[in-house]
Amino acid sequence: MANGELLLTGLMVVLLVAIAVLISRIEDWRSYTPLATGAGHGHGASHGHDEKPGGLTRWLTTVDHKDIGILYGAYAVVAFAVAGIMAVLIRAQLIIPEGALMDANFYNAIMTSHGVTMLFLFGTPILAAFANYLVPLLIGADDMAFPRINAIAFWLLPPAALLVWGGFFLEPLTAGAVEAAQTSWTMYTPLSSCGPAAEAAGAACQAQASAGADLMILGLHLSGLAATMGAINFIATIFTERGPSVNWANLDIFSWTVLTQSALILFAFPLLGSALLMLLLDRNIGTTFFAVEGGGALLWQHLFWFFGHPEVYILVLPPMGIVSYVLPKFSGRELFGFKFVVYSTLAIGVLSFGVWAHHMFATGMDPRLRASFMAVSLAIAIPSAVKTFNWITTMWNGRLRLTTPMLFCIGFISNFIIGGVTGVFLAAVPIDLLLHDTYYVVGHFHYIVMGAIGFAAFAGIYYWFPLFTGKMYQKTLGKWHFWLSMIGTNITFFAMLGLGYIGMPRRYATYTFDSALAPLFTVTTLHQVASIGAFILLLGQIIFVWNIVTSWLEGPDVDVKDPWNLDLDDMYAREFDWLGTKIDRREGNQAADDASALLPDGGQDND
Repeated sequence: MANGELLLTGLMVVLLVAIAVLISRIEDWRSYTPLATGAGHGHGASHGHDEKPGGLTRWLTTVDHKDIGILYGAYAVVAFAVAGIMAVLIRAQLIIPEGALMDANFYNAIMTSHGVTMLFLFGTPILAAFANYLVPLLIGADDMAFPRINAIAFWLLPPAALLVWGGFFLEPLTAGAVEAAQTSWTMYTPLSSCGPAAEAAGAACQAQASAGADLMILGLHLSGLAATMGAINFIATIFTERGPSVNWANLDIFSWTVLTQSALILFAFPLLGSALLMLLLDRNIGTTFFAVEGGGALLWQHLFWFFGHPEVYILVLPPMGIVSYVLPKFSGRELFGFKFVVYSTLAIGVLSFGVWAHHMFATGMDPRLRASFMAVSLAIAIPSAVKTFNWITTMWNGRLRLTTPMLFCIGFISNFIIGGVTGVFLAAVPIDLLLHDTYYVVGHFHYIVMGAIGFAAFAGIYYWFPLFTGKMYQKTLGKWHFWLSMIGTNITFFAMLGLGYIGMPRRYATYTFDSALAPLFTVTTLHQVASIGAFILLLGQIIFVWNIVTSWLEGPDVDVKDPWNLDLDDMYAREFDWLGTKIDRREGNQAADDASALLPDGGQDND
């Protein structure tokens, strides 16, 4: 078995090397020639920098915000694929009560890595991809304020991913001495604080003493450092690099959400980093930050959720900005109540730091504290509802065009309403005490993470795909992707809400039920429905990857700078000026190539 896993690891290394060689030989990616005048979008400087090196060297050394945005996007799509495969394995495991595929330890490892990968290796980077590429274009800046720091922030992420997944790679190489982390993404103590320095307290503690958990914690710390560096860069860029025509009154809504998100990151991620360092010290040196005789296990929950709930809004604010930006383009009218959307964004940013303890209602805290956190948790739903009504009003009596980006925006609103309303229920203490740590929480959270954040990301990818690539995607496949994703999302996560109502606890590799509580047949059926939905989701994402890759490599070139005909409704967006610049360059290069082909000496004009 170990030899087979070692062989598989070797094949994966060979595959990665082959992909790198392929990328370095794709001719269209090797370089491009900037405009002869050097003029570009912004303050008269070039957005394309000077002539770039060819092949893989370009991508390893670039500091161009657009290239780094594409790197973030490619990285996030790979992480999304890895986490998605893990999710399918989880759903396949739960098709039958005794588990279909794996033992409990491997299930716990897969579940842990799925959560960490989706939130930290996909969620934050995919938003950084949009922000890196678009914010300078939208605000009229030449580039990010600190281009080299921008590149460093990205290049911290690949080693972070390797550390997070390190236990899976090392387990076959160390004959099981190093295992993947099995702590769940929340890493609750005392389970996660059982490290090599801790005295053996039982089999469960021993399973977490593996170095794989330490590697995951280090990877999380590295990804947090990258996010913090990026946040500083975005704040500095939006404050200091705006063009002369861009002020606070006409700053676009996407940049507002990125600015608010960056402020949240500055306050939230350093706290997570500090908590992770304390956890590492408890595990390896024997400190007692989270031990019963020290700070106590609940200290970890307070520190983690003080980061963890703002993290939800760190992930959801830029998607709200994408929807607020894209949806009006296909509604034929400006965003309704623009100022209220901005104010609600800022309100969410402030209130998000006052709701963390609603994750801890079941820990026995003072009822007066529970009541205050319940009030703030209910209050934070108001600015989200303001946005929802503004999106719906924007579409009301508009000239709707049901393009793929618009469909994903509408899907975002639908899923966000379900995810938001179920969250309001969980903010109420009596209901939360009944549903805490059941599949209802899983369904609610995934309606937000996949049904809202994922859908907004897809809307942005399709809307700006001509800008990113100079190509147009296959529109029929795009709509297939939407409908399969919409159907799969609602089948999967609505079934989870049902499982939560009948008391199915989360994070279990197998399950059985007392018939007095719920018939096992009903629980099994709902799990199977959720798994069918997951397979439908998987099919949709396979179509998405096929569409994006083939369209990028072989799709038709976009030959106009307004591929969505936004001028018809006076909704033209300034970032598409960069697409016009790319088209001019392409046509100029083609004309130069045609002229060179006519010269008898192979292109050298000796005159």
